[in-house]
Amino acid sequence: MLSLDLLRSFLAVHRAGSITAAAEALGVSQPTVTAHVRSLEQTLDRPLFDRVARGVVPTAAGHELARRVAGPIDALQALARDETGELLGETVHLGGASDFICHQALPALAGLVAEGLQLRVRFGLPDEMADALVARRIDVWLSSVRPRRSGLAVTPLCDETFALVASPIYREDVVTAINPDMLRDVPLVAYAEEAPILRRYWRTVFGVRLSRPVDLVVPDLRGVLEAVLAGAGASVLPMYLCEPYLAAGRLHLMAEPEVPPLNTLYVVTRADAGPRSPVGQVRLELLNAFV
Repeated sequence: MLSLDLLRSFLAVHRAGSITAAAEALGVSQPTVTAHVRSLEQTLDRPLFDRVARGVVPTAAGHELARRVAGPIDALQALARDETGELLGETVHLGGASDFICHQALPALAGLVAEGLQLRVRFGLPDEMADALVARRIDVWLSSVRPRRSGLAVTPLCDETFALVASPIYREDVVTAINPDMLRDVPLVAYAEEAPILRRYWRTVFGVRLSRPVDLVVPDLRGVLEAVLAGAGASVLPMYLCEPYLAAGRLHLMAEPEVPPLNTLYVVTRADAGPRSPVGQVRLELLNAFV
């Protein structure tokens, strides 16, 4: 019989793509994971990974073994969680946009971490996070788009409301913009060169395409916020980030549409994640905090 410890180490390496990362996820030493993988390869008399410069890549045999053992091992983990009522040091990998995770999700999950959950966070764009979830490099994805891939469980989490804001230094130039021409002398700040949030706001509020380039790009909405607070220009930001600064008078609404644009966020897991597993507990905690 194959040792469960060997299979757990193998599966962790397969999902992490790195012996070092797998050891961190399991809470054991790197030599222990290396020994487990070598022992399993010797027992099965076949290589399970090819060693590369930045980790390991599963062989065909490694992929097949992972396909066969992932479900049973995850089920055993979930059973152990249900029987003991503890999180057993299980590591859950959370992915999504840096601003929402840091500002909203991590405070909501602090209680689970205090109870014993091991949590690792990874930031990235939707396509990257979808690939990582399917490949089991992350377990929970907080997505700003509704994924259409099979094998995923998708639940609406909350709605983000957006506002066009700038420092009060622009108040005299633009009190309330009713068309984009009124903003032609105000620099624009975005988190990506394509400025998707700004473009959507222009389309839904002003009814036109954003035709001008942005002046400052910061790949994090918290950085965009800081630049806007400092007077770099205007931007469209979620209300959870800018509302305290609007109340304090440090930001000014540049437009006040009757129905502000909003975007739905989703919590996404693989469909095989049990409701009582650590992944299921993280999902439930997030839903309880926001729904």
